[in-house]
Amino acid sequence: MENQTTPTEFILSGFSKLWGLRFLLSGIISIIYIFTLLGNMLILLLSLVQPCLRTPMYLFLGNLSLLDICQTTTTIPQMLQHLLSGSSSISYASCMAQLYFFLLFVGAEGILLATMAYDRYVAICNPLHYTVLISNKICSTLVAASWLIGSLNAAVHTVLTIHLSFCGVNRLSYFYCDIPPLLAVSCRDISLNVTMTVISSLFLGWGPSLCIILSYVHIMFRILKMQSSQGRRKAFSTCASHLMVVLLYYGSCIFTYIRPISNYSLDKDRMISLLYSLITPMLNPIIYTLRNKDVKGAMKKVFDRKMFF
Repeated sequence: MENQTTPTEFILSGFSKLWGLRFLLSGIISIIYIFTLLGNMLILLLSLVQPCLRTPMYLFLGNLSLLDICQTTTTIPQMLQHLLSGSSSISYASCMAQLYFFLLFVGAEGILLATMAYDRYVAICNPLHYTVLISNKICSTLVAASWLIGSLNAAVHTVLTIHLSFCGVNRLSYFYCDIPPLLAVSCRDISLNVTMTVISSLFLGWGPSLCIILSYVHIMFRILKMQSSQGRRKAFSTCASHLMVVLLYYGSCIFTYIRPISNYSLDKDRMISLLYSLITPMLNPIIYTLRNKDVKGAMKKVFDRKMFF
C-alpha cells in the first residue's frame, strides 16, 4: 500500500484536454472576468451612492454583487495563472484557502437568494407591513446571517478536508479546489465528509430552495388575484430578475452539491462548475440591469451627471 501523506501541492488538470487552446481560453476567461467585475462593481456602487437605491432590496442586490466579485476572484485569477504560465500546480495551503473562500461565497449566496425571495414575498403579499418585516435592522441582520452561515459551512468542510490523507499522484480533474475532486483522490475513509456534505446540502441547498419555491407560490397566487393588469406587470417585473438568477444558481449548483455523492461524475461536474463560477456571476448584473427600471434610472442619473461636468 502507498503511504498516506499530506501533499505539498495538487495538480489541477481541468484544462488538460484543451491545453492546445490555452491562450484562447485565457483570453475568453479574461474577458468574462472583466465584464463580471465591471458589471457587479457598477451595481454595488450604484446601491451605495444613489439615494433611490438605498432600500432593503438593493442592499441585498449590492451584497449579491459583492459575493459574485469575491467568488470569481477566488478562482479565475488562479485559472488564468495556470493557463498563461503552463504550470497547473497549486500548493496545499493555497488549495485549502481557495476551498474555504469558494464555499463561503457560494453558501452565502444561496442564503442571500432565499432572503431576497422572502423580501419579494413581503413586498407583494404584505406591502402594508413591509417596513416592519423588512426594516433596515432586520435587513442588515439577514445579510450578516448569510455571510456567517456561509463562513461556518466553509470552515466545517475545510477542516474535514484538511484531515484527509492523499496517496499517489495528487491530480484533481478540476479547474479549482472543490469538495468533489478532493474526495475523489483521498485514500482515507470519507464517510464523515460525505455525511456533512449531505447535511449542508439539506440546510444550504434544499432548505433555501424550499423557501424560494414557497415564496413564489404565494407570490403567483397574489399576482393572479390582482385586478389591475398594470399591477400584475409591475409585480412580475420585480420578481422576474430574481427568479432568473435563482434558476441559474440552483440549476448549476444542484449538479455539484445538492445530490447524492454516489452520482458524482467529475467529467460532467467540472463543466457545470464553469457555469456557476464563470457565467452566472457575469450574467447576474446583466439580468438585473436590463430588467430593472430603478437600476437603469440610477445609471442614467450617474452618467448624465458625469457628462454635465
